Amino acid sequence: QVQLVESGGGLVQAGDSLRLSCAASGRSGSRYAMGWFRRPAGKEREFVTAISWSGDNILYADSVKGRFTISGENTKNTVYLQMNNLKPEDTALYYCAASYTLAVMTTPSGVDYWGQGTQVTVSS
Repeated sequence: QVQLVESGGGLVQAGDSLRLSCAASGRSGSRYAMGWFRRPAGKEREFVTAISWSGDNILYADSVKGRFTISGENTKNTVYLQMNNLKPEDTALYYCAASYTLAVMTTPSGVDYWGQGTQVTVSS
């Protein structure tokens, strides 16, 4: 079992930046891709970004390309999401996710482990 704990959410204004962190623990020695999904109020959970264990492969949703950057530190089992130029439509509950296969991680069904979520609210 892998436990994922997010931090860094909050309330910001449009145009501001925010960085989320996700620390993974459990199943030492396992290698998995990590990433982020988000769920706006009243909507379905949607893919945001993911990074392979090696860091060589990264996926982004079109809606965040050029504004969000994912990075990871394998030694700390931690992944970060740097969010710049935030917009009100980025307001959502952000979930950290882990999967043994990056290629299937763009849909919730491809995720093996979930964090509890951290709220990001962007005011206009």
